Amino acid sequence: MTTLTPQKPAVPQPGGNIPAGSRPVREPAWLELVDAVREAGQYPTRSEAESVTRVVLSALGGHVVGDERVDLARALPEEAARVVASQIPATRPLTAAEFVDSVAARIEGATPATARWDVSSVLSVLPPLVGDELVTRVLAQLPPGYALLFGRAELTPA
Repeated sequence: MTTLTPQKPAVPQPGGNIPAGSRPVREPAWLELVDAVREAGQYPTRSEAESVTRVVLSALGGHVVGDERVDLARALPEEAARVVASQIPATRPLTAAEFVDSVAARIEGATPATARWDVSSVLSVLPPLVGDELVTRVLAQLPPGYALLFGRAELTPA
């Protein structure tokens, strides 16, 4: 079993020293990720971009397993790593269209078209952050169709 490095745990320990009702200070790397999503998706507020980022990473976290999930969590900012690593693995892989529909169901007022925009806005900022090699490994785990969501062309054999 692969374990996470002690410098950057993917899952926080519950019951930390944060007083009830107060919000933790956002780490700069998390804010940079949210700002990249905000720019990619042209969201009007950081809050909206943060909400979309959490929903999409949460959905992705249920579909990436094994070493790729661990490596993805290691490569992401700590808060994003918690979102990915805290998900229960999905019982069956979703097609890319089903994945987008599952995200649409989690966002109030979303349609499949707006959810595809949201998913692409988040996933397309990941390759520069986590590296192309890891994205290639993640895509190898997922059914065909996800590459476009990550901003990559998906070539199929003729």
